Amino acid sequence: MRSTAWIMSDLKNKAEYILEAQIAPFWLSLKDKKYGGFYGRKDASLRLHEFADKGSIMTSRILYFFSEAYSLTGRTDYLEAARNAFDFLTKYCIDRESGGVYWSVTYDGKPADTIKHTYAQAFAIYGLASYYLVTNCTDAILEAFRLFNIIEHKCSDSGGYLESFARDWKPAENDKLSENNVIAARTMNTLLHIFEAYTRLYQCVPDERVRAAMKKILEVYRDKVYNNDKMRQEVFFDESFNSLIDLQSFGHDIESSWLIDAGCSLIDDDRLKEEIFAINSCLARKVYEEAFTGECVLNECENGRTDTDRIWWVQAEAVIGFIGQWQKTNEPEYLSAALKVFSYIQENLVDKRQGSEWFWGIHENGVPMEKDMAGEWKCPYHNGRMCFEIIRRARDDT
Repeated sequence: MRSTAWIMSDLKNKAEYILEAQIAPFWLSLKDKKYGGFYGRKDASLRLHEFADKGSIMTSRILYFFSEAYSLTGRTDYLEAARNAFDFLTKYCIDRESGGVYWSVTYDGKPADTIKHTYAQAFAIYGLASYYLVTNCTDAILEAFRLFNIIEHKCSDSGGYLESFARDWKPAENDKLSENNVIAARTMNTLLHIFEAYTRLYQCVPDERVRAAMKKILEVYRDKVYNNDKMRQEVFFDESFNSLIDLQSFGHDIESSWLIDAGCSLIDDDRLKEEIFAINSCLARKVYEEAFTGECVLNECENGRTDTDRIWWVQAEAVIGFIGQWQKTNEPEYLSAALKVFSYIQENLVDKRQGSEWFWGIHENGVPMEKDMAGEWKCPYHNGRMCFEIIRRARDDT
């Protein structure tokens, strides 16, 4: 019988192949050598849209991806790609008059959608801090802390964080992070990724203000977002944190189960850590029991009806989440689930066409979804991070 060390080593080798033979080459090919940054869209037929708008979230996630890829491999072409994303983000996506990052800019860097969304500010911090960790670039960390101050002073209130603002920071309707026919004043998703961004920022500079904000987020997560009775996160809220819809996002639950654990481990509060770790184990268990089909993880359940599409990012997060729960509990079913989801990704989600990457998703009947291969929300963030986490966790186990 193969040891878990052998299993993790084998998984690491496969993740390294996916990273360097499939994901990284696709995104390197999207480098816009004329206007800077990376092209904003490649559609399901692999047609490049050279003049598509470039989203700030996409640019920030590419910055994160190539910074992390360079950290793991030392490849200078990855560092150059990260620098390309950094230059575009800081030159064009940041509003130098009113502060913060725009939602999107044109292909040549002019403001396009000037909404200032808290979620976009968080991902800019995440990308900038990741770049700082591999370059010690002073401008990167200064920009990251400017955005931290903007979130804390423009986007936060006594209850937590609000979502959407006009260019001048007046409140705006949150249509960017609202789905399922609701418009939310607060979302679980934005809170999660502010926490992720602050975790990375704290790893760069252990600033007490960042630590205090992280602790505040964990308390909101524990008291407002997590539903103890249903062992899930609520997703969309009004300003008073009343849930707006009966919805369980399996992908976000399994993502939170490992991502919040990772950040929580940096907080010097044993009681809070114990509470949060217990919550996250419940999230992982519930996803395993209700959404894991034996080969993949389903998307979400709304009003008792389960969406059976197999979405790319959900599978990537499931692999990390199940590995994280296995490492946390030593319960073998979680490692087995992670391996099965990883195999599903290899066999079904990886697009075998030359010069492609992963499909957006697969319908229950096995047919790929006709959605963009690269775009505002389709970036090398979830699948790249899956590879990084596997590689690092396997190395730590040896």
